[in-house]
Amino acid sequence: MGTPNVSYSVSIRVSLKHSPGALGRLTTAIGEAGGNILGLDMIDVADDRMVRDITVLAVDDEHVARITKAIEAMGEVTVHSVLDRTFRMHVGGKIEVTSKSPLATRDDLSMAYTPGVARVCLSIADNPPEVHRYTIKANTVAVVTDGTAVLGLGNIGPHAALPVMEGKAMLFKEFAGIDAWPVCLRADSADDLVEAVERLEPVYGGINLEDIAAPRCFEVEERLKASLDIPVFHDDQHGTAVVVLAALRNAMRVVGKEMKDLSIVIGGAGAAGVAVAKILSEAGVGHIVGVDRKGAIYAGRGDTDVSKLWMGENTNSEMRKGSMGDVLAGADVFVGVSGPGLVTRDQLAAMASKPIVFALANPDPEIAPEDAEGIAAVVATGRSDYPNQINNVLCFPGIFRGALDAGAVAITEPMKLAAAEAIAATVPSDELSPSYIVPSVFNKSVVAKVAQAVAEIARADDVVRDSPPGPLTPAG
Repeated sequence: MGTPNVSYSVSIRVSLKHSPGALGRLTTAIGEAGGNILGLDMIDVADDRMVRDITVLAVDDEHVARITKAIEAMGEVTVHSVLDRTFRMHVGGKIEVTSKSPLATRDDLSMAYTPGVARVCLSIADNPPEVHRYTIKANTVAVVTDGTAVLGLGNIGPHAALPVMEGKAMLFKEFAGIDAWPVCLRADSADDLVEAVERLEPVYGGINLEDIAAPRCFEVEERLKASLDIPVFHDDQHGTAVVVLAALRNAMRVVGKEMKDLSIVIGGAGAAGVAVAKILSEAGVGHIVGVDRKGAIYAGRGDTDVSKLWMGENTNSEMRKGSMGDVLAGADVFVGVSGPGLVTRDQLAAMASKPIVFALANPDPEIAPEDAEGIAAVVATGRSDYPNQINNVLCFPGIFRGALDAGAVAITEPMKLAAAEAIAATVPSDELSPSYIVPSVFNKSVVAKVAQAVAEIARADDVVRDSPPGPLTPAG
């Protein structure tokens, strides 16, 4: 059985005798059933009975049912309700629209809407770039998906993807103050997605593509980058890649190796795997080999998938062939963006000295950190319950904050490299250790540092629009 976690937390309302030992027997029953009690709240006391809400962490729905049965089997306790705390958080959705300006008088109404709004509309019609100054476009990102590759869930469709996109919008607002909105589209092709986003573009200052299956995601991103003059960013690719590079920079400092000397094996050749390979190549990594279900990827292997074609043509210059175990032997770094159980402890033992292992599959990594203990010098995962969480939230809020602040028309490779440098630099040198190579997602300084670095590169490389957002005063 797995570890009880907050994703399966429930609030169980019970009534029991108000007598010595009753509560102890109840908590013992929950503990023996494998539940982890997070909180005990008194709701009511009447005569010889008391009503309590007990917050319990479980492993899954079946485990919740077993815990409930264990309580009911006591006889002296009545279960009134079992509420799933995660579902309760999502009731009615997790985000909303609020007004930034008061609307309490006729004057407020006349300026916010008719007739005053007409003056602003006509000003934008005469000078279209002003839309970035006088509308929500200045600070709004569309979180776009077709629901074909939702993390850990697969092709569940746009309706079922909506809770994830709402969560992404919350992260934008919480960490970077950006007003993001989920845009979940029924789209049967890349053409459908591209056309829909192009038609929606007038409202948004940036497009965050999310959970779109490969190879469609590559085509959609490239076409939108070519047709739109606002930043377009596929977070599953580039967000992962940026944080991997940041973590790798600090891991190298821990083990005393140089980027140019590294031999890296990437497990997985989907959207994230290709993006990781690209950014590591840009950063100067000496040798990269991608591995999929068929083994090592090399030029001329006969692939038709666009992502694997790129990997074959741009990595593995030594034309290494074979299984994961074959190519991992002697490698300095393993980056897993695939699935659980991809590598073994024996395979890690055959790597170079002081190996670095980034096992990022979620929720079950390519190798459990416990199995890498004693072999890997540095281990990172995608999970929050282990040290060194490689989490995209370290990246995308700051990248978009910087791009919007600078009035950027694109997010370029130098901007991504700058973001990785900024994330890595957030970990103080005197605190750097094998278990601390990336900052916490709740480190408030990360977004500001990433935004500043990204904006500076955007301006220096002149990828900003001619009339970037300025003071909120009329032109002229």
